[in-house]
Amino acid sequence: QVQLVESGGGLVQPGGSLRLSCAASGRTVSIYKMGWFRQAPGMEREFVAAIRRPGDSTYYADSVKGRFTISRDDAKSTAFLQMNSLKPEDTAVYYCAASLAYYGDSRSPGGYNYWGQGTQFTVSS
Repeated sequence: QVQLVESGGGLVQPGGSLRLSCAASGRTVSIYKMGWFRQAPGMEREFVAAIRRPGDSTYYADSVKGRFTISRDDAKSTAFLQMNSLKPEDTAVYYCAASLAYYGDSRSPGGYNYWGQGTQFTVSS
C-alpha cells in the first residue's frame, strides 16, 4: 500500500509560480512511476506530468510543456511539480498518483494504483 499527501495549493496571480509536493509513505521503494493529474470543475481528470523509473523519464501534457517540471526526491519519498508562467486555465484540483507497476500508461489515470486527496490552487488576479 502507498499513501499520498499533496500540499502547496493556494492562490497565485497569472504569470506566477508555485510548487506542489506529494509525500509518499508505505511501499515507496516499489513505486515505479508518479504522476500529476488535474481536474477543473465540470471537466474530466486530465494528465499533467509523470516521472518513471528507470532513469526518471518525464512526460508532460502539451498544455504545460515548457512551463511545468516534475521531479522526485527518493530519499524523501516526495514528488514535486514546479509550475511557472501560470495561467488562469491552470486552475484546478491537482492530484498526485503513484503506481507500483512497471507497465501501464503513464499518461492515463488507469495507469496508477494510488491517489492523493488533491490540492486546489487558483490562478487569478
